[in-house]
Amino acid sequence: MKKILLTGGGTAGHVTPNLALLPLLKKQGFDVSYVGSYDGIEKKLAEEAGLTYHGISSGKLRRYFDLKNFTDPFRVIKGYGEAKRLIKSLKPDVVFSKGGFVTVPVVIAAHKYKVPVVIHESDMTPGLANRICNPYATKVCCNFPETFGHLPKDKGVLTGQPIRNELFSGSKEACLKFTGLSGAKPILLITGGSLGSVAINRAIRNILSTLLENFDIIHLCGKNNVDNSLNDVKGYVQYEYIKDELKDMFAAADVIISRAGANTICELLALRKPNLLIPLPASQSRGDQILNAASFEKQGFSKVLNEETLTDELLSKTITELYTSRSSYISAMEKSSQNDAVTTIVELLSSLSANK
Repeated sequence: MKKILLTGGGTAGHVTPNLALLPLLKKQGFDVSYVGSYDGIEKKLAEEAGLTYHGISSGKLRRYFDLKNFTDPFRVIKGYGEAKRLIKSLKPDVVFSKGGFVTVPVVIAAHKYKVPVVIHESDMTPGLANRICNPYATKVCCNFPETFGHLPKDKGVLTGQPIRNELFSGSKEACLKFTGLSGAKPILLITGGSLGSVAINRAIRNILSTLLENFDIIHLCGKNNVDNSLNDVKGYVQYEYIKDELKDMFAAADVIISRAGANTICELLALRKPNLLIPLPASQSRGDQILNAASFEKQGFSKVLNEETLTDELLSKTITELYTSRSSYISAMEKSSQNDAVTTIVELLSSLSANK
């Protein structure tokens, strides 16, 4: 039986794409194990998925002053030693890394023992951990054509993002039953991520009465961001956070407003959902969402508005334009080569494991 080590951690975004590969990996006969930090979110998610989990020491590589900068290098060195022992013991045929600082010792240890390594980079420009790991990788999968310019020569593979199978099983009828919406109008879904977006929430509520003339609205507004004064507004429902019913809301939505995190926008691409992206500003991030959104706009998948220039009139006008021209966005997404990332990545992993 072929063996694969999955690694990635620190955030759910570094774990869920790994888990999206599981059904096909198992179908193709892989014995799958997971390597992450001792107590990161990846441990809980991997064990819930039924995977054998191996913890190693992990430090964070910070570009700002912190007292932990003096101790974390020793944790990284310890993690490298633990990763080497794991590679020698488990003898994987291939390693797949989704990113996060815990992956650095795993990738370098696999390279030392000549185990093929495939890395996946979600954003257009690689984060620090992946920049360290890329020279040790056999191949680097990515979501954006522009990423090739930031990768070692001949290593880039345009795959798109591995998407969880359950997202494709949503039901509009289930959504209508859950939300109580009638389905008589097109549905506008707004999401700002698990924490929500104060700026997007405010902008939507400023023009709520105008939007409700043409749309029913599902608003995922983030923790502590529900406006109780709007609870009885017909055609408008709001939730702090949704998990199990999200697939149904995606299925029901005619257009979606979102931030531009790589995982989310790649899900919108796979689901062929016309979308308006309002990326996190550079003042609140390293600017990756701005680049992600620009790429999707260039490819015809999305409309984009910048938070700094957002006005009520512009937002209302853009949403109307997006809905009116939604068929052109769906057509562009249908032609994308990034639509079956799971199959593309698993075929690559199978090929490398066979050639080891």
